[in-house]
Amino acid sequence: MGPLADHSPEQVHFMEVAPENWIGVGGRFGRQLREFTERYPFVTHGLSLSLGGPAPLDEALIHKTRRFLDEHRIRCCTEHLSYCSDDGHLYDLMPIPFTEAAIHHVAQRIRRTQDILERRIAVENVSYYAAPQQEMSEIEFINAVLEEADCDLLLDVNNIYVNSVNHGYDPEAFLARVDPGRIAYIHVAGHYNEAEDLIVDTHGADVIDPVWALLDKTYARFGVIPTLLERDFNIPPLPQLLGELDHILDLQRRHAGAQPASAPAGAEHG
Repeated sequence: MGPLADHSPEQVHFMEVAPENWIGVGGRFGRQLREFTERYPFVTHGLSLSLGGPAPLDEALIHKTRRFLDEHRIRCCTEHLSYCSDDGHLYDLMPIPFTEAAIHHVAQRIRRTQDILERRIAVENVSYYAAPQQEMSEIEFINAVLEEADCDLLLDVNNIYVNSVNHGYDPEAFLARVDPGRIAYIHVAGHYNEAEDLIVDTHGADVIDPVWALLDKTYARFGVIPTLLERDFNIPPLPQLLGELDHILDLQRRHAGAQPASAPAGAEHG
């Protein structure tokens, strides 16, 4: 928080936080967060709601999240299209089976979440390393959930690339089936190459050229959309991060002529 508090980089137009890391935090850190949320527009990206999980929905967490969203005037609330709990909490994002039954299960939980929050949410297409009970493709499953739940999409371009390598599909064909009317904003991040045919989504490295190229094609297809750079660890000095934001802004200018106020770049502030 220090380097960002010392000055306001012109490349950063909005920030994202994981609400679970900040709900109930007071004292010095709570005051520092308030200084940021008063200076920048903020969005949240939840880690623990477990929308696809078999355990009952954690409505207590949703109520706490709603108070956090109201307190900090959060512009957009997002979660992962995955699950992370049953009889206990798993510190990983598990793949939801791509089945009709799972569509109805997840969509009902998203609708309930939106009712409690009294706002729409966006769910993120996640990276996954196994595809149990796959009755349909990933994009067919995602689109069916969005339609039945009537929610939005947090489009993670890096996750599309990771999954396209790990599961052998065409990332541009995936993009071609995304509903542009449901995209809330975009994530872009780095990853780790475990093997030639296995990529691990880490958010701990620089964005690579094929992911930049896919982001470029995303703007070409959908227009310029607010885009957030995720970095969870191995965090480099601020100027290096700002260089990646400059790359996002350069791509946006290429497709928009000039940087519009409605399509900023952001940085994760975890």
